[in-house]
Amino acid sequence: MNIKVLVAEDDSNLGTILSEYLSAKGYEVELCRDGEEAYQAFVKHSFDFCILDVMMPVKDGFTLAKQIRKVNKQIPIIFLTAKSMKEDTLEGFKSGADDYITKPFSMEELLVRMKAIIRRSLGDTEDGGGIVSIGSYEFDYQKQSLKIADKIYKLTSKENDLLKLLSNNINDVLDRTYALKAIWEDDSYFNSRSMDVYITKLRKHLKEDDSIEIVNVHGKGFKLLINKN
Repeated sequence: MNIKVLVAEDDSNLGTILSEYLSAKGYEVELCRDGEEAYQAFVKHSFDFCILDVMMPVKDGFTLAKQIRKVNKQIPIIFLTAKSMKEDTLEGFKSGADDYITKPFSMEELLVRMKAIIRRSLGDTEDGGGIVSIGSYEFDYQKQSLKIADKIYKLTSKENDLLKLLSNNINDVLDRTYALKAIWEDDSYFNSRSMDVYITKLRKHLKEDDSIEIVNVHGKGFKLLINKN
């Protein structure tokens, strides 16, 4: 499968290394040097994946991601940053990121994370098929979509995976540690905070059906409750 990647990176050396490495691995890459150039490229061409530096001239990565999400809510996004502050990382997830990698990093690590996101976004899982009813909603894991009436929400990869786990455990506890290891592959404090961001996003998506609620179970995890009365 030919996957076209938008790389937005103002560091010319890193940008060139990234482009050459991904090209050698079979990806089609377009490199942009600032956020505005990247946005113009995004609206003019078709991309399957975005790798965005956070700190860029003209337009930063967070702003760029929010604009990209207005055009395409589903395209996978990985942020690159020299910062390690948790607040910045959480801001990245709020902007619609699927993952976040801090400089310096190995190209192999980036590739592993990309492949995991692509695999999830294509629904390449053993139990990924089928449409699940969640109250008045229809959840399609393969298409990463949540539908109610004539309204369709496109989900990010992590929103999609998290809702899948919740929907597999309707009215039962989804263990926090299990969910973190299944989706983030690590149950660190930072990833736990990131998962809370996605739970908040899912609550917003599901708010149009009053019978649906995602509740925190202290010390354990979450419950997706559906009141059928």
